[in-house]
Amino acid sequence: MKDEQQVTPGLLLALTPVVLTLFILGTQIFYFGVFEPHIPLAIGLALASFVGIYLGLSWKNIRAGIFKVIHVALPSVSVLITVGMIIGIWIASGTVPTIIYYGLKTLSPEIFLAADMIICAVVSVSLGTSWGSVGTVGLALMGIGEGFDIPMYWTAGAVVSGAFFGDKVSPLSDTTNLAPAVTGTDVFSHIKNMMATTIPAMVIALLIYIAVGFFVIDAQSVSFEKIEGITNALEDNFYISAWALLPALVVMGLALKKFPPLPSLFAGVVVGAAFAMITQGESLQAVFDYANNGYSIQTNISEIDSLLNRGGIQSMMWTISLVLIALGFGGALETTGCLRSIINAIKSKAKTFAGTQVAAVGTAFATNLVAGDPYLSVALPGRMYSPVYRGMGYSTLNLSRGIEEGGTLMSPMIPWNAGGAFVISALGLGISGDNLQNLLYIPLAFACWTAPLIGIFYAYVGWFSPKATDEERKEWESSGADIAKFNDDGTPVTS
Repeated sequence: MKDEQQVTPGLLLALTPVVLTLFILGTQIFYFGVFEPHIPLAIGLALASFVGIYLGLSWKNIRAGIFKVIHVALPSVSVLITVGMIIGIWIASGTVPTIIYYGLKTLSPEIFLAADMIICAVVSVSLGTSWGSVGTVGLALMGIGEGFDIPMYWTAGAVVSGAFFGDKVSPLSDTTNLAPAVTGTDVFSHIKNMMATTIPAMVIALLIYIAVGFFVIDAQSVSFEKIEGITNALEDNFYISAWALLPALVVMGLALKKFPPLPSLFAGVVVGAAFAMITQGESLQAVFDYANNGYSIQTNISEIDSLLNRGGIQSMMWTISLVLIALGFGGALETTGCLRSIINAIKSKAKTFAGTQVAAVGTAFATNLVAGDPYLSVALPGRMYSPVYRGMGYSTLNLSRGIEEGGTLMSPMIPWNAGGAFVISALGLGISGDNLQNLLYIPLAFACWTAPLIGIFYAYVGWFSPKATDEERKEWESSGADIAKFNDDGTPVTS
């Protein structure tokens, strides 16, 4: 049947829904000053669908493609729901207030940003989820930063640097397993190969955060009266004890025992709920309400009230609706062949290994940008570029690293992407109107955007860019893997 055939529109037609959607998005966010990308992305979904119908696809098949992509990413929606519960419950249990309390008591403004990044990285590696790290310990760190009068965007940048880098190298992470799966490598070789960019990027970010702490942030202006007011209010309203950290330790312990992230996070909800009732005197009905609608408190200290009045499943619905629409847009672009056409155009220009590496990283980032889905940004370029790397004689470990850096790490840098939307929502950045300055967290998440640049540098100078081994070549042959052929001018032959 015609409407079941794969279609590939011309480049101009393929770019039309993408360019128009980005234009409408820019108008909504930067001209109207309203950070609500939902309707522009929904319009983009409709535009991409019209392209498919124009090319002869039936609406039935376009719809099937849209829901296929949404279905693949439903686990991330489940994480969002669970993290929403955790935020509300861990505030009620005293876990988040205890982290804020001890942080204000033990950390100093000078080392805070560096500690912020390291803590989030450790938690994220343990949990295998950047979102879980951002929504729990990241939220508490935002409170500590508020107490130190550090701008929200600085604290958020350090949180994102640590959380998403931890996710990138954790063997428990879904994207860390997805990247080698779609490129035909194994997860531990993939993680080992990423260390060449991960470690330098983390060191660079760490040094910057230390320098900012000592030379940019004015520690002398920190109000100790304000800090004392916050800690006293926390003591007055919560039972502050190291025992309150047990829900977080349970989640990390289960993750280290290699339990899947979602059940581990839900265990944190259950243990936190028990602590809320036992140590904080909350009723079962109140705990259910916090899990669904978020925690609510009035301390007359604005810093505490603005930070702790949050969480719950319902608080995630704005983000979930955005994620679902963005996924639908990505599914429409993939089903109608728009993404394939754009990627083929980029791929045809890459004649060298370095050019191919730049194209792979750039394609992962561009997919993040237009499709709003970190999973699609890893899976689609991984499938499209693997034959090219094999044809060039290079290990697909180069590709798996590149798509992780252009996909996983760049996801939180795009506000309408699933990763960026979650960061903005969970950390309470409130991107709208006069708060657009909080988008500065994007350039301040140094570890995320320096890693792709380091990887591209390696590709040009030939460092940490492994050629295919004899074992890999034998594996390609035995598995019947696609291997690209090249024209005389160095461009891959396209079918």
